[in-house]
Amino acid sequence: MIRLKNIKKYYQMGETIVKALDDVSLNIKKNDFVAVMGPSGSGKSTLMNIIGCLDTPSSGTYILNGKEVNSLDDDEMAKIRNSNLGFIFQNFNLLPRLNAIKNVALPLLYSSNNKNIYLKKAVESLEMVGLKDRIYHKPSELSGGQSQRVAIARALINDPSIILADEPTGNLDSVTSNDIMKLLQKLHKKGHTIIMVTHEKDIAKYADYAIQMIDGKIINGI
Repeated sequence: MIRLKNIKKYYQMGETIVKALDDVSLNIKKNDFVAVMGPSGSGKSTLMNIIGCLDTPSSGTYILNGKEVNSLDDDEMAKIRNSNLGFIFQNFNLLPRLNAIKNVALPLLYSSNNKNIYLKKAVESLEMVGLKDRIYHKPSELSGGQSQRVAIARALINDPSIILADEPTGNLDSVTSNDIMKLLQKLHKKGHTIIMVTHEKDIAKYADYAIQMIDGKIINGI
């Protein structure tokens, strides 16, 4: 499903070249649940941005579902993001003035002109994550765990094959973190491929396997 071959991502900072990713190769199969671990600055976020088609490599090959992503233009990249990928962020990234159902429905604004269809799908996604009774609540009226469930529902709205989770429990207490991870495991069992960045070993244990990064390189993994 995901194949990275000799991926490099370099940044020029003055006279210094920063090697955010330094010759990374990685294969992820359909329905894998992968944890990406490593210290700050190890390249985890850069790797996720490239897998999520939010950034492009300086060199190397990225193949997603049989398509070489490097050769696509911005519009084609946007279509892939919208149809294949769901994103979950540490800070939830919910719009404070919108209630849960409208926050969840946002991605469908780019793929459907029928308001009734995307609101119906948003309700279904919220029901899936156990928030049927919170669909009209705004983020300020939700707990951290509930806000993250809204974010997960939003990631599911287009039925993506791949879910990218960047520190999904980073702002949550241990009990709520475990609840969120059990929900991700449930989604994994339903067939979603999940790639998760985390620095917590207890959270990484929920994944099928983990890869460790340091200085822009993968130093171990399966």
